[in-house]
Amino acid sequence: MPPRAREKTRTKPSSNASKAGGKRASQKGGAARERLDVDERRAQLVRLGIDLFASHAYDEVSIDELARAAGISKGLLYHYFPTKRDFYIATVREASSNLVELTATPDDMPPLARARAGLDAYLDYVAAHGPAYAALMRGGVGSDPEVARIVGETRDLMCQRLLVGLPGVVSTPLLRSALRGWIGFCEATSLEWIERGEVAREAIRDVMIEVLAATVPIAVRVEQSHGGLR
Repeated sequence: MPPRAREKTRTKPSSNASKAGGKRASQKGGAARERLDVDERRAQLVRLGIDLFASHAYDEVSIDELARAAGISKGLLYHYFPTKRDFYIATVREASSNLVELTATPDDMPPLARARAGLDAYLDYVAAHGPAYAALMRGGVGSDPEVARIVGETRDLMCQRLLVGLPGVVSTPLLRSALRGWIGFCEATSLEWIERGEVAREAIRDVMIEVLAATVPIAVRVEQSHGGLR
């Protein structure tokens, strides 16, 4: 049969086949939409959790309260987060991600100016999430291994940022340890600041900057005097 004759013998897809194909496409689109809805709902719940844990300590927040605030049943909340701990860990992970993002500064800024800008953003965060931040740093659920891992990773990232652009400074184990100690100092000082409210914010920030400016050269000098401490 010639090619043209073969073309004439083709049949159009039946309306049922077209409907079936459309139905499959619709089902796929519906599945994607359903998955998006799940992700969106989960993200909404995490944001709600951050707000609740920002104003209440972990032990003060119940699953019933979380479900009521979200406008959903307790069973549905458990569908997204099997336990209260799972929910809290999700909020800690999101809050840590937010903190990392909020305190990001351009690498081409002078080191101390970059540290000052980062500390301003950090203190903004501490002021906005005081009770939850205090509960996490003071212990309690903060001693949970998964929470501790998230907090530790956040501290390590902050430490790495501090090392960017330091003139003539090489990252060493001693310097990194000293900077982690400085981060711990900032955490303890910021807790004192939000709990007592006795010191101006700018004064707290400037003390942190001064301690940082002294910590780096001390760590470098000590390491040099000990031949690298190896």
